[in-house]
Amino acid sequence: MDLEREVAAARAAALAAGQIIARHATGARKSWDKAEDNPVTQADLEANRAILAVLRASFPDDAILSEETRDSPERRHAERLWVVDPLDGTKEFVQGVPEFAVSIGLAIRGEPVVGVVLQPLTGELFWGASGGGAWLGDTRLRVSTARALDACRVLSSRTEMGRGQLERQLGWFREVVPVGSAALKLALVAASRADLWFSVAPKSEWDVCAGDLLVREAGGAFVTLAAGPRRYNRDDVLLKPPMVAGPASLVEAFLERWRAC
Repeated sequence: MDLEREVAAARAAALAAGQIIARHATGARKSWDKAEDNPVTQADLEANRAILAVLRASFPDDAILSEETRDSPERRHAERLWVVDPLDGTKEFVQGVPEFAVSIGLAIRGEPVVGVVLQPLTGELFWGASGGGAWLGDTRLRVSTARALDACRVLSSRTEMGRGQLERQLGWFREVVPVGSAALKLALVAASRADLWFSVAPKSEWDVCAGDLLVREAGGAFVTLAAGPRRYNRDDVLLKPPMVAGPASLVEAFLERWRAC
């Protein structure tokens, strides 16, 4: 499958959004709640418009599912769906914590085939395509070679850790590090900057689609306990926890330990 045009469009869209977010990051970062404990900022909305403009100009017949755009039931019938979070980690953005990212994925017939994750402040651009590998700039990415859970450096949710939702699992690993954006955590696992990611809270398709592709193309696995590997463009865009990503052997070891609890 030749996905060169799709990767180029996703990268261009992410960079356009990243410039907007970086500009807003120098200001007051005012936010308001669109739902309980779900903030949004002007940066989210402007970045969303920039991404959609690039994608619609490049692929006008494709459907788009974005966190900041009203969902349309017609997208369920689309073969090609762009899955977008213009600013994943809005809470961290508002707080001035540099753990947010632009996330753009493409799913074809439910399978993730393109993924781009950009950290706007560092400029790190993680990208990948089905069969073409996962990359950071021009560097090919591979997941960790760690073999044992108790030796792992694990990324998890700052919010979940703050709520005490991970107390039972903290002793399973060498280290658990809180990071904001789910998309960024998955990109960091793909780049073997951590061995594993797990979450015990629901996630939306736009949180994980791009990162899922990156982990897969870096030689790893992304699964939920209930449903295994994710297929995208579902009626219900929420993924049910727990979910875990990393080297396949570590993912299976995590799931076995979880089931035994």
